[in-house]
Amino acid sequence: MTDDNAIYLNNVSKVFKRYHRPADRLKEILLPGKQRAEEFWALQEIDLEIQKGETVGILGRNGSGKSTLLQIIAGTLQPTTGTVQVNGRVSALLELGSGFNPEFTGRQNVFFNGRILGLSQEEIEERFDKIAAFADIGEFIDQPVKTYSSGMIVRLAFAVAINVNPDVLVIDEALAVGDGVFVHRCIQKIRDFQSAGGTILFVSHDTGSIARLCSHAIWLDQSRMRDRGSPSDVTRGYQAWIYEEINAKNRIDKVIESTDQPEQKSEPLAPAKSSKSNALKQNPYSNQPYINFSKVERFGSGRAEIIAFHVLKPGETEELVQVSPKDEILLVIKVLAHDRIEQPFVGVSLFDPIRTSISGVNTYQHKYDLSSLSSGQILTVQFAIRWPEIYGGGYVLEPAVADGSQENHEMLDWIQCLYPIESSSDGITFGIFKFPSVRISHSLSHL
Repeated sequence: MTDDNAIYLNNVSKVFKRYHRPADRLKEILLPGKQRAEEFWALQEIDLEIQKGETVGILGRNGSGKSTLLQIIAGTLQPTTGTVQVNGRVSALLELGSGFNPEFTGRQNVFFNGRILGLSQEEIEERFDKIAAFADIGEFIDQPVKTYSSGMIVRLAFAVAINVNPDVLVIDEALAVGDGVFVHRCIQKIRDFQSAGGTILFVSHDTGSIARLCSHAIWLDQSRMRDRGSPSDVTRGYQAWIYEEINAKNRIDKVIESTDQPEQKSEPLAPAKSSKSNALKQNPYSNQPYINFSKVERFGSGRAEIIAFHVLKPGETEELVQVSPKDEILLVIKVLAHDRIEQPFVGVSLFDPIRTSISGVNTYQHKYDLSSLSSGQILTVQFAIRWPEIYGGGYVLEPAVADGSQENHEMLDWIQCLYPIESSSDGITFGIFKFPSVRISHSLSHL
């Protein structure tokens, strides 16, 4: 581990033993030599180096090992194998209320947790007013924690975690239970902590939060590290994988339904496609110059594919590379069906440079019904929109086609980062958009 490392993990694994009966645990102690437990590997062979000042987001489905990894780094769990080194004081916000004694008051828990984190009594007393003010739970600070709501617990826990001057801050989805105002205050505190050079590990299912807050991202799947890299790249892969899992489940459900009803013959189902390559059928329009589909990442079942996508001004044929706020533009999508599509709907998503979803439009949400498609048919959908009042920076448009409803659908084809487009700046606006209506007035008076 170098001086630049905040966290270093080498070949870290963690196994838990699961006993079918309580007596089996006792038998294993009294009669060694026979394994009576089922082993569950929560983490396997994790190698990780995190530099000081980095903010690392951790993605993964429930049970993938995210919380176990954070607990090992925080020191509340010991690894079964491997080496863990952490440079500096760690402050962790893990499971809701972890580290709090429910019988103690909030005030007592602040001092208790502060001492565990290595602060002296005097240091905690110096920080207490700031902690209490940030938690903002009023007279409840002197009531037992067991009387708190979940929101009050996370307020106090975050107030302690961020105000003990940690070198490494570990957050495990705890902010999800906070109200809107408190979450905004937490995010500002996290920004301040980042500016001061602190290191953060942040677990969330929200890919937008990972993209906005983090400098790096890790994807855990079934106890192993599946991917690491920039938040944009990792969240794209994770998004594609989630849809592949949904499509796979839908295929299994259809097979089960056809087995339950043998008199109905179902059409063969398309195999799942890889999110890391252009695995759909060859684009029949690939000889046209406007888009090179061979170099994009896309995912979906492949029963239909997007074969063309244009961004145009009405009445013009030249592809747009830059637009201005309030411009009227056309988004034109062509879809080729390779199978019968019962309930097609088509849409376009807009992402900013760090892959935060800005907006989107689709035929389903606008109650525009499309008729079913037969194999070989080409569907052309055109959205006439007014470009939003966003200024400066590069954005990307991503077209998609699905079968079903917004709530329950099979993703047929989604092309990621397909169409980069610039939104021009007026040189005056601060931020990325203008308030749609501003009226200014003033008055003068004397004492």
